[in-house]
Amino acid sequence: MFLLNVFIGLVGAAVGSFLNVCIYRIPEGRSLIYPASSCPGCGHRIRPYDNIPVLSYLFLRGRCRDCGQKISPRYAVVEALTAAMALLLFQFYGFSLQFAAAFIFVAVLIVITFIDLDHGIIPDIITLPGIPVFTMLAVAVMGVSFLDSIIGTIAGGAIFYLVAVVYELVTKREGMGGGDIKLLAMLGAFFGWKSIYFILLISSLLGAVVGVSIMVARGKDTKYAVPFGPFLSIAAAAYIFFGPELWRRLFLGY
Repeated sequence: MFLLNVFIGLVGAAVGSFLNVCIYRIPEGRSLIYPASSCPGCGHRIRPYDNIPVLSYLFLRGRCRDCGQKISPRYAVVEALTAAMALLLFQFYGFSLQFAAAFIFVAVLIVITFIDLDHGIIPDIITLPGIPVFTMLAVAVMGVSFLDSIIGTIAGGAIFYLVAVVYELVTKREGMGGGDIKLLAMLGAFFGWKSIYFILLISSLLGAVVGVSIMVARGKDTKYAVPFGPFLSIAAAAYIFFGPELWRRLFLGY
């Protein structure tokens, strides 16, 4: 079992390395395959032995081997986070199709989170194909009924759309982006409609605490925009481990 956990962690870190490519290139509309990864400073192609997840960053002390330019610790963080989530999901689901489906889902959430943090957008190229893909995985692998998935998709999108419309009517400015609407629809598709309550509650609480903290720390006013995609993603990841059990205890009494 120990060796299997090590293997899962290594695979997770390797996937995290690819997620870094997605985070960097998708907003720019670039190919995820070609050209090979290179230093953004000197343009030198990264050698295979300098591209080992987490370890290469530590060995090189966060700098390019050729030009010495500092490399963002974000790369190692994404790799370590993906490895950690792979291990957690493996402990939760075991070596199963559910583990594979949940890991793909979480990997997509990681990409969405860091793109939203960097650019303030959630690309349609991720969420729009994600809705039908995760609907199929939900029904075929995760045990969610097709009706629950469809209702979850509609409810997730409709709730945020109504919030966005009402907010804009009242304040005369946009408060909820279209990317958040499509993301919540995708989350509803994967988990079903019962997840929406949990995800909205947790993401709203996190968003309020972090948003107020940032505004106080930086002296920003209430118009300061905080990306909401990361909070939705964190709440969705939490739902995997705690949501269904909480739902049963609160509404079914067992």
